Amino acid sequence: MEEEKKLPSRKILVVEDNQDSRELVVKVLRNKGYQMIEAEDGEQAIEKAIAEIPNLILLDISLPKLSGYEVAKRLKEMDAFKDVPIIAFTAHAMKGDREKVLIAGFEGYISKPINVRELPNQIKAYLRGKWESVLGGEQE
Repeated sequence: MEEEKKLPSRKILVVEDNQDSRELVVKVLRNKGYQMIEAEDGEQAIEKAIAEIPNLILLDISLPKLSGYEVAKRLKEMDAFKDVPIIAFTAHAMKGDREKVLIAGFEGYISKPINVRELPNQIKAYLRGKWESVLGGEQE
């Protein structure tokens, strides 16, 4: 329990158009004590992010209305989101996809399907300041 208190914040926006996938992420993270906000498309993601100012955004790349890339770009242009980690949450797992999302301004990359055992630790690391580098490796 002591370790859980070290997290500075626990509000996460998960943006995923696949309802089953979104519900799984929400269930796993809510069970770890995170406050979850849900959006199913790019426009809704921006609206909810502005209204709630989450501490971390888990953002699918392939979304209806606005792509994850466009959502991330628009949010990062706003001062309120300059320090909010935006993590790509995607099934795009081809060579170069990880680098593409990092170059686009995402702080990290989690591939789908998710590993329900690893996801809470991945999220905790990003909330504590981990970010990934295009050159490989991670920074804290």
